[in-house]
Amino acid sequence: MPEKLSEEQVRHVAKLCRLTVSDAEVEHFREQLAAILEYIDKLSALDVDGVEPMAHALDVTNALRPDEPSAGMAIVDVLANAPQKSPPFFQVPKVLGEGGNA
Repeated sequence: MPEKLSEEQVRHVAKLCRLTVSDAEVEHFREQLAAILEYIDKLSALDVDGVEPMAHALDVTNALRPDEPSAGMAIVDVLANAPQKSPPFFQVPKVLGEGGNA
């Protein structure tokens, strides 16, 4: 079992994660991190010689359809539910700079 984590180590991990933690949370996270490290320690003890690395625990294959070009929707149908439009374009509010100049 890994040695107990210090309060400073927990605060350091929290800082790396950009988290602000209270004193009560430090103790709570110390226990949780210790449990995670204990589990990793158990995994490290496994003999994995001859085991090929895998991307997924199950033997899965790509279930997507082939990527083939097809006809798109008509502009009239695409713009049918748009709140503001100026065919063949959608109209959106200006969001960059004053006056909309980028």
